[in-house]
Amino acid sequence: MSEGFPLRPLGSLMHLDIQRTPMVPATIYRLAGVLNAGQGLIAKGQFDGGDTEYAAMNVLRADQVVMRKLTAWEGPISVVPAEFDGFVVSNEFPTFTLGSELLPDWMRHVCRSPRLWAEMKNRVSGTVQRRKRLNPEQLLQIELPIPPREVQVRIVEMLDAVDDQITALDREANAADRAAGAVAESMLADHAYVQVGSCIDRIEGGRSPQAVDAPPKEDEQGVLKVSAVAAFNFIAGEAKALARDTEMPKSAEVRAGDVLITRANGAIHRVGAVCRVPSDVRGGLYLSDKTLRMVPASALDPDFLVVAMALPEVRRQIIVAASGSASMKNISQSKIAGLEIPMPDLAEQRKVASTVLSMRSLGGAARAEANWLRQMKMSLLSGLLDRTIDIESAE
Repeated sequence: MSEGFPLRPLGSLMHLDIQRTPMVPATIYRLAGVLNAGQGLIAKGQFDGGDTEYAAMNVLRADQVVMRKLTAWEGPISVVPAEFDGFVVSNEFPTFTLGSELLPDWMRHVCRSPRLWAEMKNRVSGTVQRRKRLNPEQLLQIELPIPPREVQVRIVEMLDAVDDQITALDREANAADRAAGAVAESMLADHAYVQVGSCIDRIEGGRSPQAVDAPPKEDEQGVLKVSAVAAFNFIAGEAKALARDTEMPKSAEVRAGDVLITRANGAIHRVGAVCRVPSDVRGGLYLSDKTLRMVPASALDPDFLVVAMALPEVRRQIIVAASGSASMKNISQSKIAGLEIPMPDLAEQRKVASTVLSMRSLGGAARAEANWLRQMKMSLLSGLLDRTIDIESAE
């Protein structure tokens, strides 16, 4: 086995470099945020310098590294792309300038590496988990294997090629989803709408039990997180293990074939998301108070209900019916029952559901391949840095 590239502290390769700008009334500033897991930056709109409590903010410069000190164990670190040059962030986001030995594009890939996030997590300080921080000095203490610049160039070329393929697959998946949605609208355009409550037997809810912030093991029971339910997609791994001696009612256990809907979530586009539980779901998973089970009557096909609830017209109704703050929208059972969906006969329902789900399966296959490539890319980067993968054979 080859030896890895030499470990060097980041402090020997980049330095803290913060440019502050005063907040001037009647001056417009562009605000940025840093996404978790090295996913990059996000534009958060514009504001007037007179409308903020900050006396000054940090300015972003292209090719700098920026991180979020708060919850740094989630990997909120990235290289600033050119389009975010001049944006501002709060003093919670320190910036660093790279030395000549580091290529910005190489560092961009490193920021997406679980290895770096793990090192960040190991150095956070604080007593309350969600308030733990990573100071700039702690980031600069992290040691990583650093290849020569010419090797960095070759690694970037390989990883960028993988990214291009991931982007193409994501586009393919999104196109298939859009096409499926358009077909559903077309097939249901001439059918009358009825209230959901008139074609389901009941809506059943779960509870909010004590749980630990870790997924349940195979022999443990768990409660679904709200992220377990997405439009058309049930994610069994999005669950928390029940705390010791916690009991849940049998009626709240998730069963194969269930139609689930999110009652509450942090963003409006996730409220009212509906999916069907697959046949291979494990036992011992339970509904939370934020996930509900919709039990269709005999005249309503479960798969069709999932398709109908995702129609743009029904989504518009959900947005109107949802209440709560911008950070936590929710929809009540009575409002769900009052939503209106198209209602063809059972044979037509099954035809619509089969057509739409078949089209969406094409997108699902592309999305699964993209996710596999993301995992492969992380393994490739790790192997190249440790030199357990030879760069020539990787190319």
